[in-house]
Amino acid sequence: MSRRPPSEPSLTRRALLQRTLLGAAALGLVGCDRLSENDAIIQLIGSAETLNLKAQRLLAGRESLAVEYPASMISPVFRPNGTVDPQTALYRQLAAYDFTDWRLTVDGLVQTPLELSLETLRGMPSRTQITRHDCVEGWSAIGQWSGPVLGDILEQAGVHASARYVVFHCMDQLDGEHDYYESIDMVEAFHPQTLLAHSLNGEPLPVGNGAPLRLRVERQLGYKMAKYLKGITLVEHFDDIQGGRGGYWEDRGYTWYAGI
Repeated sequence: MSRRPPSEPSLTRRALLQRTLLGAAALGLVGCDRLSENDAIIQLIGSAETLNLKAQRLLAGRESLAVEYPASMISPVFRPNGTVDPQTALYRQLAAYDFTDWRLTVDGLVQTPLELSLETLRGMPSRTQITRHDCVEGWSAIGQWSGPVLGDILEQAGVHASARYVVFHCMDQLDGEHDYYESIDMVEAFHPQTLLAHSLNGEPLPVGNGAPLRLRVERQLGYKMAKYLKGITLVEHFDDIQGGRGGYWEDRGYTWYAGI
């Protein structure tokens, strides 16, 4: 059952605390290049992030649902952000043939590695949800997303007990050198609203919004929702993946946990 948006917003004590904690965590998102050189700031951001994660799980609960909206509230245009037309050789090659040769790999700490085509993913049982995307830049949009629940795919692969994080590998590059990547923990990975979305507003996912497949993790900010997916790896840690902080922007000073 979805939680409907309230007709009149009210700032409860719980909401006020959540906003305060989110604001503390967001310190890492302002002037991150300069702040990332300050050890005291890095320690403060890390403490705020840990507090935000613990408070969110305590106040909202591990299974709490993000608000779902009626179709009448879908935004006329769902604004693309970040990369909107990847130029990597791999992406251009796959897009030229409508992703018929594209495969999503699921590997790492799993019992049965998977290789899934777009056709296979579209044929799986799916969930459709209308949710709000909140960008750290300050804008938001409401869209209808459809795709298989990530937890169902992970159960199909069989998760080893030592797995702590799910890492998402992408086909786009913001700096022309490093592939975009993101990660979430197992609580978010098995949340019922965490999807691998192949459709937006009832149509195949547009390139600007992440075709052929993107992550939707509705309880966190937009930069966590990796686009242009090519692979999923279950790991115990991400120390040896790029900058070792669990995501492209996290490697550059953003907080790893971006709960809202």
